[in-house]
Amino acid sequence: MPQIRIRDAAAFLGVSDDTVRRWIEGGQLSAETDASNRLVVDGAALAAFAQAHAAPSMADPSPVERSARNRFVGLVTKVVMDTVMAQVELQCGPFRVVSLMSSEAARELKLEPGVVAVAVVKSTTVIIETPQGAS
Repeated sequence: MPQIRIRDAAAFLGVSDDTVRRWIEGGQLSAETDASNRLVVDGAALAAFAQAHAAPSMADPSPVERSARNRFVGLVTKVVMDTVMAQVELQCGPFRVVSLMSSEAARELKLEPGVVAVAVVKSTTVIIETPQGAS
């Protein structure tokens, strides 16, 4: 079982170390000490906790139902457009999402910095990497 240090758990959850310690002290998250006598959280427990407490930074403004589950609401930060293609960048919470689309589509959607937009990702290929040396 992977064990995650408190500072790393806090980084994964987007909170401070103190918040993770309060959750542990309050019984919302379980922890144990490792061989070096450091407080650690079980990786599977942290993943379940993160999933149960995940909340979008902003509600999806679209009333449309879709099969795509990966939806990121954010603000357009940059649009680079030529005659055929456009590169649109969104800031969705802590994540930068980049989309390539036709310039025609970008114009029709009136995409420009400051516009609220939803990045919808549906893909048959998702590449997963782990840190070097991790198993």
